[in-house]
Formats: sequence, C-alpha cells, structure tokens
Amino acid sequence: MHQATQRVALVTGASSGIGQATAQQLAQAGYRVFGTSRRAATQAAAGVEMLALDVTSDDSVEALVSDVMRRAGRIDLLVNNAGFGVAPAAAEESSLEQARAIFDTNFFGLVRMTRAVAPHMRAQGSGHIINIGSVLGFLPMPYMALYSASKHAVAGYSEALDHELRTLGVRVSVVEPAYINTPFDANLMAPDAPLAAYRAICEKVAQRVKQVLVGADGPAVVAEIIVKAAGAKKPQLRYTPGLANRMRLLRRFAPASVLDAGVRKDLRLEG
Repeated sequence: MHQATQRVALVTGASSGIGQATAQQLAQAGYRVFGTSRRAATQAAAGVEMLALDVTSDDSVEALVSDVMRRAGRIDLLVNNAGFGVAPAAAEESSLEQARAIFDTNFFGLVRMTRAVAPHMRAQGSGHIINIGSVLGFLPMPYMALYSASKHAVAGYSEALDHELRTLGVRVSVVEPAYINTPFDANLMAPDAPLAAYRAICEKVAQRVKQVLVGADGPAVVAEIIVKAAGAKKPQLRYTPGLANRMRLLRRFAPASVLDAGVRKDLRLEG
C-alpha cells in the first residue's frame, strides 16, 4: 500500500498476547503498525515497529505519540491494550497503594493515551479508538474486585467518550473478551496484604480459573474482532467475542438471581 494512503495503527501492550496478535493482524491487513511495550522489543513481527512506552508516565506517553506523529504524520487507529491481571484475592487483601497501581495501568494508562492521541484524530476529522475491556466490565467476579472495577471504568469511559467524539468524526469501541489463554495470565499481581481467612477459597478460585483457561480461545480470536471493528464503516460501541457474547446476553436477559447463582456455580463457591 502506498505510504500516503496507508492507515496508521498504534497498539499498546503489543509484545505478547492480544496486543501482539492484534498488531500482527493489522499489519497483515495493510496498516502501518506501531506496537509498544515497556521495553521496545528487539524482534518484532513483520510489519510492526516496536517502541518503548510506559503508560503510567505522562512524559513517556507524550514522547511516544509525538514520535509516531513524526514518523507517520497521523494516527488512524489506537488500540488501548496495555494492562495487567490480578491473582484471585479478596478485595480487602489489596492495599490502597496496590489499588491505585491497578487503576494507574488498566484505566488511567488508557486515559493518558486517549488524551494524547485524540487531538490528532480531531484535527484529521477521523479516527477510531478501541479499548480492550473484559466481561468483568459488565459481570461481577468474586475475588477479582479491583480488576473488575478497573474494567467497569473502561466500559463507562468508552461509552461516554464515543458520544463526545462521534460528532467530530472519531469513534470509540470497547472489546470485552471472556477467558483468553494468553501469557497475560502467567504473571498476575499477587495481593500485598494477604489474609489467612481467604487463603483456601482464593486458592480454589485460582485453580478453577486455570482449568477454564486451558480450553479457552487464544488471542487471535480477539485480534480478529479488533481488525473487523477497525475496518467497519459504522463500528459498534461494544464487541463481545465468543463466550463473552453469551455472557452479555445472560447479563441482559436473565433474572438477577439466575446470574448470581451462575457466577457462584461457575467458581464452585458455596452459599
């Protein structure tokens, strides 16, 4: 594709998992792709230019976006994927400092990137921001309360932002997958204030999650949805691939008591 007409995509957290699969598929679809990680990868996928980025740093975000604009002159697609997971833990097992750390990456990192990129999209009169949320942005998840709260924040922010930017030619979508088998789940943040009262049940929940992940879809399934959304003339606000779509329907139509019982049954919780 000619450089002057090639669409430019910026994908955060692109060194592994959903971000890596998305960057690869966007490159295959003809985008000029910039991927980021905390340490720029020395070996990037074909067609992907990797750059260093810390989404918790205002200076790093501003420098990264300025660099991409200098290199490419525009940003047509921003995929806010950078984030980390949390090992099953009771809400009171995480300090306020840890809660802030979770939100600083999973939510405020996304806000920093959006604030840095949106002005360029507004100036272009076009663009698409795709935020990676989770089914935990619309479903409760016992023993992952803070992670779930960060994804609820992503969902609410995305919906409001789409209304704000739509009249300026820029759209916003949130992709909310369910269980995805990626390396993301291999390095989970452990609680920094563990309590003996919760040890046995959290170990049980963690084991259950591992069992489910073994048979879960890989990141390519989510990447395919992102590429589809990026190319849509009239993109949807929400995309829920695979199992996530069935869970959204359950959330929407099932009685609250049925949903409540289903969550506890799935995690093998008593009561």
